[in-house]
Amino acid sequence: MANINDILNDARIKGCSDVHIGENTGITLRQDGKLIGFEQAFSNEEIKEMILSMCKDRILKIVEKHEDADFVYVNDLGRHRVNIYFQQGYMTAAIRIINEQIKTLEELNLPDVLHKLALLPRGLVLVTGPTGSGKSTTLAAMIDFISSMRNCHILTIEDPIEYVYKQKQALIHQREIGEDVKDFDMALRSAMREDPDVILVGEMRDYETISAVITLAETGHLVFSTLHTIGAAKTIDRIIDIFPQHKQAQVRTQLSGVLNAVITQTLLPHASGIGRVAAVEIMRANDAVRNLIRDNKGHQINSVIQTGKKEGMISLNHALANLVCEGKITLDTAKKCASDISEFKQYLQ
Repeated sequence: MANINDILNDARIKGCSDVHIGENTGITLRQDGKLIGFEQAFSNEEIKEMILSMCKDRILKIVEKHEDADFVYVNDLGRHRVNIYFQQGYMTAAIRIINEQIKTLEELNLPDVLHKLALLPRGLVLVTGPTGSGKSTTLAAMIDFISSMRNCHILTIEDPIEYVYKQKQALIHQREIGEDVKDFDMALRSAMREDPDVILVGEMRDYETISAVITLAETGHLVFSTLHTIGAAKTIDRIIDIFPQHKQAQVRTQLSGVLNAVITQTLLPHASGIGRVAAVEIMRANDAVRNLIRDNKGHQINSVIQTGKKEGMISLNHALANLVCEGKITLDTAKKCASDISEFKQYLQ
Protein backbone atom coordinates (compact mmCIF):
# COMPACT_ATOMS: atom_id res chain seq x y z
CA MET A 1 0.00 0.00 0.00
CA ALA A 2 1.31 3.45 -0.94
CA ASN A 3 2.39 5.45 2.10
CA ILE A 4 3.47 9.12 2.03
CA ASN A 5 5.65 8.58 5.11
CA ASP A 6 7.75 6.00 3.24
CA ILE A 7 8.29 8.52 0.43
CA LEU A 8 9.29 11.27 2.87
CA ASN A 9 11.61 8.95 4.77
CA ASP A 10 13.37 7.98 1.54
CA ALA A 11 13.72 11.66 0.61
CA ARG A 12 15.26 12.47 4.00
CA ILE A 13 17.74 9.59 3.71
CA LYS A 14 18.82 10.92 0.30
CA GLY A 15 19.24 14.44 1.71
CA CYS A 16 16.51 15.92 -0.49
CA SER A 17 15.05 19.35 0.14
CA ASP A 18 11.70 18.90 -1.63
CA VAL A 19 9.26 16.25 -2.83
CA HIS A 20 6.88 16.90 -5.74
CA ILE A 21 3.96 14.49 -5.91
CA GLY A 22 1.06 14.75 -8.32
CA GLU A 23 -1.59 12.90 -10.24
CA ASN A 24 -0.43 12.43 -13.83
CA THR A 25 3.18 13.45 -12.99
CA GLY A 26 4.15 10.95 -10.29
CA ILE A 27 6.86 11.67 -7.73
CA THR A 28 9.98 13.80 -8.23
CA LEU A 29 12.62 14.66 -5.63
CA ARG A 30 14.89 17.70 -5.43
CA GLN A 31 18.39 16.72 -4.35
CA ASP A 32 21.17 19.35 -4.14
CA GLY A 33 19.04 21.63 -6.30
CA LYS A 34 18.50 19.05 -9.07
CA LEU A 35 15.28 17.19 -9.86
CA ILE A 36 15.48 13.39 -9.86
CA GLY A 37 12.75 10.87 -10.55
CA PHE A 38 11.47 8.50 -7.88
CA GLU A 39 12.26 4.88 -8.67
CA GLN A 40 8.73 3.59 -7.99
CA ALA A 41 5.61 4.44 -9.98
CA PHE A 42 2.16 4.91 -8.47
CA SER A 43 -1.35 5.15 -9.89
CA ASN A 44 -3.22 8.49 -9.81
CA GLU A 45 -5.53 7.02 -7.19
CA GLU A 46 -2.57 6.11 -4.96
CA ILE A 47 -1.01 9.55 -5.45
CA LYS A 48 -4.24 11.30 -4.50
CA GLU A 49 -4.65 9.08 -1.46
CA MET A 50 -1.11 9.90 -0.29
CA ILE A 51 -1.65 13.65 -0.69
CA LEU A 52 -4.98 13.62 1.16
CA SER A 53 -3.53 11.48 3.98
CA MET A 54 -1.50 14.54 5.06
CA CYS A 55 -4.57 16.77 5.41
CA LYS A 56 -6.46 17.72 8.55
CA ASP A 57 -10.21 18.32 8.26
CA ARG A 58 -9.68 22.09 7.83
CA ILE A 59 -7.34 21.50 4.90
CA LEU A 60 -9.58 18.83 3.36
CA LYS A 61 -12.44 21.34 3.15
CA ILE A 62 -10.18 23.77 1.27
CA VAL A 63 -8.88 21.11 -1.13
CA GLU A 64 -12.40 19.81 -1.83
CA LYS A 65 -13.20 23.26 -3.23
CA HIS A 66 -10.21 22.95 -5.62
CA GLU A 67 -8.43 25.75 -3.75
CA ASP A 68 -4.72 25.91 -2.92
CA ALA A 69 -3.76 24.99 0.63
CA ASP A 70 -0.60 25.69 2.69
CA PHE A 71 0.04 23.76 5.90
CA VAL A 72 2.60 21.79 7.88
CA TYR A 73 2.45 18.00 7.96
CA VAL A 74 4.02 16.45 11.05
CA ASN A 75 4.87 12.77 11.39
CA ASP A 76 7.42 10.68 13.32
CA LEU A 77 10.14 11.86 10.92
CA GLY A 78 9.61 15.57 11.53
CA ARG A 79 7.92 18.58 9.97
CA HIS A 80 7.10 19.19 6.31
CA ARG A 81 5.75 22.36 4.69
CA VAL A 82 3.08 21.37 2.17
CA ASN A 83 1.45 23.30 -0.66
CA ILE A 84 -1.43 21.51 -2.41
CA TYR A 85 -2.49 22.91 -5.77
CA PHE A 86 -4.15 21.78 -8.98
CA GLN A 87 -2.68 21.72 -12.49
CA GLN A 88 -4.75 20.73 -15.53
CA GLY A 89 -7.33 19.48 -13.05
CA TYR A 90 -4.92 17.10 -11.31
CA MET A 91 -4.13 17.28 -7.58
CA THR A 92 -0.47 18.07 -6.89
CA ALA A 93 1.63 18.79 -3.81
CA ALA A 94 5.00 20.44 -3.24
CA ILE A 95 6.51 19.26 0.06
CA ARG A 96 9.46 21.04 1.68
CA ILE A 97 11.39 18.90 4.16
CA ILE A 98 12.14 20.82 7.35
CA ASN A 99 15.04 19.82 9.56
CA GLU A 100 13.95 19.78 13.20
CA GLN A 101 17.38 20.91 14.39
CA ILE A 102 17.81 24.65 13.85
CA LYS A 103 21.34 25.23 12.58
CA THR A 104 23.42 28.06 14.02
CA LEU A 105 24.67 30.97 11.92
CA GLU A 106 28.14 29.45 12.20
CA GLU A 107 26.97 26.04 10.97
CA LEU A 108 25.34 27.74 7.99
CA ASN A 109 28.64 29.58 7.25
CA LEU A 110 26.82 32.91 7.21
CA PRO A 111 28.69 36.22 7.66
CA ASP A 112 29.47 37.31 11.25
CA VAL A 113 27.58 40.58 10.78
CA LEU A 114 24.30 38.65 11.04
CA HIS A 115 24.96 38.29 14.78
CA LYS A 116 25.03 42.09 15.09
CA LEU A 117 21.89 42.49 13.00
CA ALA A 118 20.06 39.97 15.18
CA LEU A 119 20.81 41.97 18.32
CA LEU A 120 19.74 45.38 17.05
CA PRO A 121 17.18 47.01 19.38
CA ARG A 122 14.65 48.03 16.70
CA GLY A 123 14.07 48.46 12.97
CA LEU A 124 13.53 46.20 9.97
CA VAL A 125 15.78 43.38 8.72
CA LEU A 126 14.81 41.68 5.45
CA VAL A 127 16.03 38.33 4.14
CA THR A 128 15.42 38.03 0.41
CA GLY A 129 16.10 35.62 -2.42
CA PRO A 130 14.39 33.22 -4.83
CA THR A 131 12.23 30.29 -3.71
CA GLY A 132 14.32 27.59 -2.06
CA SER A 133 17.26 29.87 -1.29
CA GLY A 134 17.29 29.18 2.45
CA LYS A 135 15.55 32.35 3.67
CA SER A 136 13.55 30.53 6.35
CA THR A 137 16.63 28.64 7.52
CA THR A 138 18.63 31.86 7.90
CA LEU A 139 15.82 33.59 9.77
CA ALA A 140 15.41 30.58 12.07
CA ALA A 141 19.12 30.74 12.93
CA MET A 142 18.84 34.47 13.70
CA ILE A 143 15.72 34.07 15.86
CA ASP A 144 17.29 31.16 17.73
CA PHE A 145 20.42 33.27 18.33
CA ILE A 146 18.30 36.13 19.72
CA SER A 147 16.52 33.66 22.00
CA SER A 148 19.85 32.46 23.39
CA MET A 149 21.17 36.00 23.96
CA ARG A 150 18.25 38.28 24.92
CA ASN A 151 15.64 38.35 27.64
CA CYS A 152 12.78 39.45 25.39
CA HIS A 153 9.41 38.46 23.91
CA ILE A 154 9.61 37.08 20.36
CA LEU A 155 6.38 36.83 18.37
CA THR A 156 6.29 34.98 15.05
CA ILE A 157 3.48 35.19 12.49
CA GLU A 158 3.82 32.43 9.90
CA ASP A 159 1.86 30.65 7.16
CA PRO A 160 2.55 27.92 8.07
CA ILE A 161 4.92 27.55 11.04
CA GLU A 162 8.07 25.81 9.80
CA TYR A 163 10.62 25.75 12.61
CA VAL A 164 9.50 25.31 16.21
CA TYR A 165 11.75 27.23 18.61
CA LYS A 166 12.83 26.12 22.07
CA GLN A 167 12.45 28.61 24.90
CA LYS A 168 15.90 29.84 25.96
CA GLN A 169 16.38 33.32 27.41
CA ALA A 170 13.48 34.64 25.36
CA LEU A 171 9.76 34.02 25.64
CA ILE A 172 8.62 32.84 22.18
CA HIS A 173 5.06 32.69 20.86
CA GLN A 174 4.41 31.35 17.36
CA ARG A 175 1.11 32.08 15.60
CA GLU A 176 0.04 30.16 12.51
CA ILE A 177 -2.33 31.69 9.97
CA GLY A 178 -5.49 29.63 9.67
CA GLU A 179 -4.84 27.78 12.94
CA ASP A 180 -4.20 30.44 15.60
CA VAL A 181 -5.46 33.52 13.79
CA LYS A 182 -7.64 34.12 10.74
CA ASP A 183 -5.19 35.96 8.48
CA PHE A 184 -2.03 38.09 8.35
CA ASP A 185 -4.01 41.32 8.61
CA MET A 186 -5.64 40.32 11.90
CA ALA A 187 -2.38 38.88 13.29
CA LEU A 188 -0.42 42.04 12.51
CA ARG A 189 -3.11 44.32 13.96
CA SER A 190 -3.14 42.22 17.14
CA ALA A 191 0.66 42.14 17.40
CA MET A 192 0.81 45.64 18.92
CA ARG A 193 -1.32 44.43 21.86
CA GLU A 194 0.79 41.34 22.54
CA ASP A 195 3.82 43.17 24.01
CA PRO A 196 6.49 41.83 21.62
CA ASP A 197 10.09 43.04 21.45
CA VAL A 198 10.96 41.08 18.32
CA ILE A 199 8.52 40.13 15.55
CA LEU A 200 9.03 37.67 12.70
CA VAL A 201 6.57 37.99 9.81
CA GLY A 202 7.03 34.96 7.58
CA GLU A 203 6.56 36.80 4.29
CA MET A 204 5.68 40.32 3.11
CA ARG A 205 3.13 39.17 0.56
CA ASP A 206 1.00 42.21 -0.23
CA TYR A 207 0.29 45.88 0.35
CA GLU A 208 -1.42 45.33 3.70
CA THR A 209 1.35 43.14 5.10
CA ILE A 210 4.17 45.43 3.93
CA SER A 211 2.40 48.49 5.32
CA ALA A 212 1.83 46.80 8.69
CA VAL A 213 5.45 45.58 8.90
CA ILE A 214 6.79 49.11 8.33
CA THR A 215 4.44 50.45 11.02
CA LEU A 216 5.58 47.78 13.50
CA ALA A 217 9.22 48.69 12.85
CA GLU A 218 8.38 52.39 13.30
CA THR A 219 6.88 51.75 16.72
CA GLY A 220 10.13 50.51 18.25
CA HIS A 221 10.06 46.78 17.47
CA LEU A 222 12.79 44.72 15.81
CA VAL A 223 11.04 43.15 12.82
CA PHE A 224 12.26 40.39 10.51
CA SER A 225 10.60 39.34 7.27
CA THR A 226 11.24 37.94 3.78
CA LEU A 227 10.65 38.93 0.17
CA HIS A 228 11.13 37.01 -3.08
CA THR A 229 13.51 39.61 -4.51
CA ILE A 230 17.19 39.55 -5.48
CA GLY A 231 19.40 42.40 -4.29
CA ALA A 232 18.87 45.39 -2.02
CA ALA A 233 17.96 47.85 -4.77
CA LYS A 234 15.25 45.59 -6.24
CA THR A 235 13.94 44.85 -2.75
CA ILE A 236 13.48 48.54 -1.98
CA ASP A 237 11.88 49.16 -5.38
CA ARG A 238 9.46 46.26 -4.81
CA ILE A 239 8.37 47.66 -1.45
CA ILE A 240 7.88 51.20 -2.77
CA ASP A 241 6.15 50.12 -6.00
CA ILE A 242 3.44 48.17 -4.19
CA PHE A 243 2.08 51.44 -2.75
CA PRO A 244 -0.13 53.85 -4.72
CA GLN A 245 1.80 56.64 -6.46
CA HIS A 246 0.55 59.34 -4.09
CA LYS A 247 1.89 57.44 -1.05
CA GLN A 248 5.31 56.51 -2.39
CA ALA A 249 7.21 59.59 -1.22
CA GLN A 250 5.91 59.09 2.32
CA VAL A 251 6.82 55.39 2.26
CA ARG A 252 10.36 56.19 1.08
CA THR A 253 10.75 58.42 4.12
CA GLN A 254 9.31 55.76 6.44
CA LEU A 255 11.43 52.96 4.96
CA SER A 256 14.62 55.03 5.10
CA GLY A 257 13.99 55.54 8.79
CA VAL A 258 13.35 51.92 9.81
CA LEU A 259 15.34 49.72 7.41
CA ASN A 260 18.44 48.21 9.05
CA ALA A 261 19.59 45.70 6.47
CA VAL A 262 18.75 43.62 3.42
CA ILE A 263 20.30 40.14 3.31
CA THR A 264 20.03 38.52 -0.12
CA GLN A 265 21.04 34.92 -0.59
CA THR A 266 21.01 32.21 -3.20
CA LEU A 267 22.01 28.56 -2.94
CA LEU A 268 24.55 27.26 -5.45
CA PRO A 269 25.90 23.75 -6.12
CA HIS A 270 29.10 22.98 -4.22
CA ALA A 271 32.19 22.50 -6.37
CA SER A 272 32.46 18.91 -5.06
CA GLY A 273 29.07 18.09 -6.56
CA ILE A 274 27.71 17.27 -3.12
CA GLY A 275 25.47 19.75 -1.33
CA ARG A 276 24.93 23.46 -1.85
CA VAL A 277 26.50 26.64 -0.50
CA ALA A 278 24.96 30.06 0.12
CA ALA A 279 26.18 33.18 -1.66
CA VAL A 280 25.12 36.13 0.52
CA GLU A 281 24.88 39.85 -0.25
CA ILE A 282 24.49 42.21 2.69
CA MET A 283 23.40 45.82 2.62
CA ARG A 284 23.33 47.81 5.85
CA ALA A 285 21.30 51.01 5.93
CA ASN A 286 23.87 53.69 6.75
CA ASP A 287 23.31 57.42 6.20
CA ALA A 288 24.24 57.17 2.52
CA VAL A 289 21.73 54.36 1.89
CA ARG A 290 18.98 56.17 3.82
CA ASN A 291 19.50 59.30 1.72
CA LEU A 292 19.36 57.27 -1.51
CA ILE A 293 16.08 55.64 -0.43
CA ARG A 294 14.53 59.03 0.44
CA ASP A 295 15.73 60.59 -2.83
CA ASN A 296 14.48 57.70 -4.99
CA LYS A 297 18.02 56.78 -6.10
CA GLY A 298 17.92 53.10 -5.23
CA HIS A 299 19.93 52.23 -8.34
CA GLN A 300 23.00 53.78 -6.64
CA ILE A 301 22.82 51.49 -3.60
CA ASN A 302 25.11 48.87 -5.16
CA SER A 303 27.93 51.43 -5.19
CA VAL A 304 27.48 51.98 -1.44
CA ILE A 305 27.56 48.22 -0.83
CA GLN A 306 30.84 47.92 -2.71
CA THR A 307 32.49 50.52 -0.46
CA GLY A 308 30.85 49.39 2.79
CA LYS A 309 33.12 46.49 3.73
CA LYS A 310 34.05 48.01 7.13
CA GLU A 311 30.34 48.09 8.04
CA GLY A 312 29.90 44.42 7.14
CA MET A 313 28.50 44.96 3.65
CA ILE A 314 29.35 42.70 0.75
CA SER A 315 28.03 42.60 -2.80
CA LEU A 316 26.81 39.40 -4.44
CA ASN A 317 29.67 39.56 -6.94
CA HIS A 318 32.23 39.88 -4.13
CA ALA A 319 30.62 36.98 -2.24
CA LEU A 320 30.76 34.82 -5.39
CA ALA A 321 34.43 35.66 -5.94
CA ASN A 322 35.21 34.68 -2.35
CA LEU A 323 33.45 31.33 -2.79
CA VAL A 324 35.44 30.63 -5.96
CA CYS A 325 38.73 31.50 -4.22
CA GLU A 326 37.79 29.20 -1.32
CA GLY A 327 37.10 26.35 -3.75
CA LYS A 328 33.45 26.10 -2.69
CA ILE A 329 31.91 26.83 -6.10
CA THR A 330 33.23 26.61 -9.64
CA LEU A 331 34.09 29.63 -11.75
CA ASP A 332 31.39 28.64 -14.24
CA THR A 333 28.72 28.53 -11.49
CA ALA A 334 29.79 31.96 -10.24
CA LYS A 335 29.69 33.54 -13.69
CA LYS A 336 26.15 32.30 -14.25
CA CYS A 337 25.01 33.89 -10.98
CA ALA A 338 27.02 37.14 -11.12
CA SER A 339 25.01 40.33 -11.59
CA ASP A 340 27.99 42.16 -13.13
CA ILE A 341 30.73 40.06 -14.75
CA SER A 342 33.30 42.88 -14.86
CA GLU A 343 32.83 43.66 -11.15
CA PHE A 344 33.01 39.94 -10.34
CA LYS A 345 36.33 39.58 -12.21
CA GLN A 346 37.79 42.54 -10.32
CA TYR A 347 37.22 40.73 -7.02
CA LEU A 348 38.96 37.63 -8.38
CA GLN A 349 42.22 39.51 -8.92
